[in-house]
Amino acid sequence: MSTLFDLSFYVTVPFWALMIFAPTWRRTRPIIASPWIVAPSLVIWAIVAIPVLGTLWSLVTSPSLAAITDAAADPAVLTALWAQILAWDLFLGRWIYLDSRDRAIHPLLMGPLLVGTILLSPIAFPIYLVLRTVVSRAPNPPAPQADPAIV
Repeated sequence: MSTLFDLSFYVTVPFWALMIFAPTWRRTRPIIASPWIVAPSLVIWAIVAIPVLGTLWSLVTSPSLAAITDAAADPAVLTALWAQILAWDLFLGRWIYLDSRDRAIHPLLMGPLLVGTILLSPIAFPIYLVLRTVVSRAPNPPAPQADPAIV
């Protein structure tokens, strides 16, 4: 189970690396644009979750802190939850990356925010929403005009 727990992180690393360290590389956007980048994490989730599906089902249909605490003692349940969190964070990071590229937010600003998304997405996501609002309100510099003498 420890191997699958670790693997659920390692299958996300290449996609995070592209978004953070090679955001403008011509192949990064087409790769990240695919929602299928979360599939490796979800495959690991399925491998781990299917044997404990009854436990997971009861956790989501009748959630309680005591039940989740008890279930988290099972390495399979905890690994499934971890793989799900990583898949969600990657999907959210993917959206942030694509949206920031569409809005031309500088990659040096986005790199630390994407690292923050890996570590604490519930904090990084609202920070990004504020950032995109501020950037969209910033006045755009005027487009360069062609010299009429040259045209």
